[in-house]
Amino acid sequence: MLYDRNCLEGKRILITGGGTGIGKGLARHMAAHGAQVHIWGRRAQVLEEAAAEINREVGERVFWQAVDIRNYEAVDAAVGEIWDNYGPLTGLVNNAAANFIAPTKDLSPRGYEAIASTVMDGAFFTTQCAGRRWIEQGLKGSVVSTLVTWIWTGSPYVVPSAMAKAAVNAMTMSLAVEWARYGIRLNAVAPGPFPTDYAWQMLNPTADSSVGATQADQVPMGRFGEMSELGNLVLLLLSDGADYITGETITIDGGHHLAAPSTFAGLNSMSDEQWAQAKAAAKAASEKSKAQRSV
Repeated sequence: MLYDRNCLEGKRILITGGGTGIGKGLARHMAAHGAQVHIWGRRAQVLEEAAAEINREVGERVFWQAVDIRNYEAVDAAVGEIWDNYGPLTGLVNNAAANFIAPTKDLSPRGYEAIASTVMDGAFFTTQCAGRRWIEQGLKGSVVSTLVTWIWTGSPYVVPSAMAKAAVNAMTMSLAVEWARYGIRLNAVAPGPFPTDYAWQMLNPTADSSVGATQADQVPMGRFGEMSELGNLVLLLLSDGADYITGETITIDGGHHLAAPSTFAGLNSMSDEQWAQAKAAAKAASEKSKAQRSV
């Protein structure tokens, strides 16, 4: 489905985790359809490069701020800067996430906190800071959060992510009722396999592609999702055309979770040696990403 290229004109949308992966793809899609887009992340260079790349394609529509969404004061200040310098947001996409596969018994408190605080705390802080301003000023708003189908089934080996994403799903349903009278809508999307470079390496660091939730051959449609398809769904939920939809989490996975586990249950077959190799591969991917950022 093709949308009018100016269908989001007049919209001002914040996307957390907008410098890479799905967030960057969504930023490009929203900007290409007329929105002013603000992207957040912790790495200034990555954000600056992403904004410049998209702006070369669509004009000066993407702006960036380096923000650690785990810090409430930083979030509140950054939202205030958008309001003061550009005007009120009309939409928010809670997309920032951290995740990696690991046996839960081996997960460190620091590893758990890195995932849970980014996904759950970050989504709540950003939603509350935008929502409070909308309510105080009598403005409508739309929040869309990027979740996973594990919110309904759970998933082994990504337990902190499954827990935190389930919490954001609960927030979505709860605030949809609490804030409906203010004209504020909250929805979420649960994508299936949409490959992105770094995240894909962290979730599929082994040479064996037959395990995990990242293989296209288990999707009934026989393929990975395309960013434009996910972008169109998020665009719809942010637009005025979906004004009566709230409190919903919509799956977009080609039927994956209905036909296959769509979790990491297949990793039960891995030995301790394979887990050690997977951990080493994930560490190498992380170090490579850091090295590329420092260039």
